[in-house]
Amino acid sequence: PAMKTKDFAFKVKATDDGGAIEGYASVFGVRDSYNEVVLPGAFADSLARHQREGTYPLMLWQHNPDEPIGVWHELADDGKGLYGKGQLLRGVRRADEALIMLKAGAIQGMSIGYREVDVEPAKDGDPRRLAKLDLLEASIVSFPANRRSRVEVVKQILQDGALPSLPEFEKFLREAGFSKTQAAGIASRGLAHLLRSESEGDEANSATALLKALRG
Repeated sequence: PAMKTKDFAFKVKATDDGGAIEGYASVFGVRDSYNEVVLPGAFADSLARHQREGTYPLMLWQHNPDEPIGVWHELADDGKGLYGKGQLLRGVRRADEALIMLKAGAIQGMSIGYREVDVEPAKDGDPRRLAKLDLLEASIVSFPANRRSRVEVVKQILQDGALPSLPEFEKFLREAGFSKTQAAGIASRGLAHLLRSESEGDEANSATALLKALRG
């Protein structure tokens, strides 16, 4: 299967001038903008195999295989999330830049590259449940949330037959570039109308109904 990526806010617990970093790269049990949730233990088998083989997932800059910026000394699936300790390689230009920006809080993102091994499909409005993943690399990235997949996310939600909640829909709109006021207005006028219609037994196609509601 093809490699997928998933972005997280990287909660940096510690950084020092030597380039040592540690923090959480993934938090389990949280429904994300892909309408997916990573289950506790999802990385356990993959990390155990890396340990047996004496390898670690790569530390890259922005998923670019031509730009390794450091090494991971420890990655642990601790039931709360994927916890990483690593070393940015001082003297490597991108690593030096990443360290400066991490220490200043200018970048706070980590994104993992993985292959799906065992996934439970979305059903009854619940998210896809990622039970087992093969962890290939963990990158330092500029953004802690993947903005490129918003259209695909909305399509997936509609295909699954479930509508996003109002807060989720407002979040999609905000990340697409709408202001807070605009997002709230679109969500309350469009999605709220659609949710009301569905609760009253309206069998209209979800996507068509939403478009009609947005047009007024």
